[in-house]
Amino acid sequence: MKKNRLAPWLCGAAAGLANGLFGAGGGMLLLPLLSKTTDLKQHELFACSVCIILPISLVSAGVYLLRGGSFILEAVPYLIGGALGGAIAGLTLKKLPTAWLHRALGIFILWGGIRLLTV
Repeated sequence: MKKNRLAPWLCGAAAGLANGLFGAGGGMLLLPLLSKTTDLKQHELFACSVCIILPISLVSAGVYLLRGGSFILEAVPYLIGGALGGAIAGLTLKKLPTAWLHRALGIFILWGGIRLLTV
């Protein structure tokens, strides 16, 4: 990790805000922030981002539940598929060229942005 001790806190806070407010986006913020604040290689950045987002997502879900959210039953089928997709991604991450990962992420960001702008 690079020397700035405040950077991880600020990056985590930004990812947590995005994740909690929008239900997504924390990882998209983390990738460029991690690349500027750490010495991780590209594939490690993607994996590190996932490791950070999981606890952030659990905290957000816990807060939603404590505030009266009732979404758990609807989420279960997605969790099963998500676990399978996550396992496949974890097993293949190092085999994929970094350029493909960047392009795929860029396509997802563009698709999501266009979708949100047309709502």
